[in-house]
Amino acid sequence: MEELDLKELLQVFWEKRLQIILITAIFMTIGAIYSLGFVTPKYESRTTLLLATNSSQTGTTGQESITTTDVALNSNLVSTYRTLVESDKVIRTVISNLAIDADPEEIRKNVSVSAVDDAQVIEIKVENEDPVLSAKITNEMAKVFIENVKEFYGIENVHVVDEAEVEQEPSNIHHAKTIIIFAFIGIVVASMYVLIMNMLDTTIKSSEDIEKIAGVTVLASIPIYETALEEKGKSKKRKGGRK
Repeated sequence: MEELDLKELLQVFWEKRLQIILITAIFMTIGAIYSLGFVTPKYESRTTLLLATNSSQTGTTGQESITTTDVALNSNLVSTYRTLVESDKVIRTVISNLAIDADPEEIRKNVSVSAVDDAQVIEIKVENEDPVLSAKITNEMAKVFIENVKEFYGIENVHVVDEAEVEQEPSNIHHAKTIIIFAFIGIVVASMYVLIMNMLDTTIKSSEDIEKIAGVTVLASIPIYETALEEKGKSKKRKGGRK
């Protein structure tokens, strides 16, 4: 395989710059069409829940004080709470309360539960094609989850901090980001195309190519004067026309 140094490689890319730009532009167009016409918009709603103290101890001010035991208990319950939010019991109750026709497994796929910061805050996120329904499912899921915690553990240590709101912008569509990704793919494809075509091209274009292939030094070259040949051809036509 022919070896190219950096200078020759840059020269090859420069000579094929129009092809590279064209291929990149084609991929950017494909990315724009895909993002605008083929991606179904989905809206993500989120609510945050605080794991507060359930201690009955009071401080000097008469208010409940948080103990180390409370914090440790809340931290240990985070993983359990996350599983409970995504349980069939909670999801089926949400579907029943909202009277919606939905598959529990499909809703579960679009539910995300995560611990925030110091694991004292749980964030529930629900993604749906309907922004209003997404917010309703999120808030209802938080409500049903809190009721289940009271039922199973007999404690009231989960409180809603921020309720889910109806989102106006889809969470899965980013036109600029998609176009940039497709542009990058186009540049990679164009670069590979140029390199492959250059390796397959075995024609001799200069005296340097002869020196590389034959391993000998070119002492002289004969230039081709196309202008002189064209003028000679024109003169012959003129003479022929006079006859």
